[in-house]
Amino acid sequence: MKKIIALFILILGVTALHAEIPERPTPPRLVNDFAGVLSQPEYNNLELKLEQFARETSTQIVVATVKDLEGYDPGDYAFRLGEKWGVGQKGKNNGLVILVKPKIGNEQGRIFIATGYGLEGVLPDAVVNGPVIDNEMIPYFKQNNYYKGLESGINVIMNITKGEYTAEYYQENYAKKGSGIPLFVILLLFFVVIPALRGRKRRFYSPGKNLPLWIALGMMSGNRSHGGSFSNFSSGSGSFGGSGGFGGFGGFGGGSFGGGGAGGSW
Repeated sequence: MKKIIALFILILGVTALHAEIPERPTPPRLVNDFAGVLSQPEYNNLELKLEQFARETSTQIVVATVKDLEGYDPGDYAFRLGEKWGVGQKGKNNGLVILVKPKIGNEQGRIFIATGYGLEGVLPDAVVNGPVIDNEMIPYFKQNNYYKGLESGINVIMNITKGEYTAEYYQENYAKKGSGIPLFVILLLFFVVIPALRGRKRRFYSPGKNLPLWIALGMMSGNRSHGGSFSNFSSGSGSFGGSGGFGGFGGFGGGSFGGGGAGGSW
C-alpha cells in the first residue's frame, strides 16, 4: 500500500513539474502572445503578415510568447506545442514555431525556433542558430523590443522559405558580420550619393518634392532593419488583449516536427 501511495505522489510530482502545453487557440491564430510583450498594433501587424504568408505559401509560422516554460526545455516545449496544435500542412510538415520566453527579473530570456520535417532542408539549424537568432532577434530582445526582434527574424525566414535567396546565400551575404560594408551603405552609395555627385535630381519618398541629401540619408538609415532587410511594419502603442484571432489562414493542418531547430538565450 505504501508503495502505491509513493508511486501516486511521484506521478503527481512529475505532472506538476510539467504543466500542460496551452491548448490550440480557437479561432486559430498564428501570433499567441501569452506573455503580453506585444501591443495590439504590433500583434495585428504580425498576425496579418503571417496569415498572408500562410495563404501564399501554405507554410505556417507560429509565434508563441510564454511567461514560464513550466519545467520544459525550450526545444521540448516548442516541439510539443507544434505537434499538439498541428502547425503546418499534413504531408508537407511545413510548420515552424517561434517560442519566446522573455527575460523577467533575473531569469534568462530564452528563444527556440522549431522547424517541421518539410523545412529542415530549406532552413538548416546552423543558419537558424547563428545568423537568424543571434544576429536578427536577440539584439532587439536585449532592448526589450520583442516586436522588432520577431519582425527581423521572421522577414529572413520568409525570404529563405520563399526561395528569394538560399540559407547559404543569406549566411554569406546578409548575416551581420564584424567587418565589411553593410548592405544599406552600398544602397546609399548607388541610389543617393553617386546620383547626387553627378548632379542628378532625385525624389525621395514624396513624388514631386526633392529632399536635401542629409535628410534623405537620415530617412533611409532610419528605416533599416537588422540583417539588410527593410521594415514595412508600423509600430504602435496600446495594450494587447490576446483576443485578435483573424483566422484568415485556414487553420492548422496537422504537420509534424522531427527535432529540427535551434535556440538561444540572453
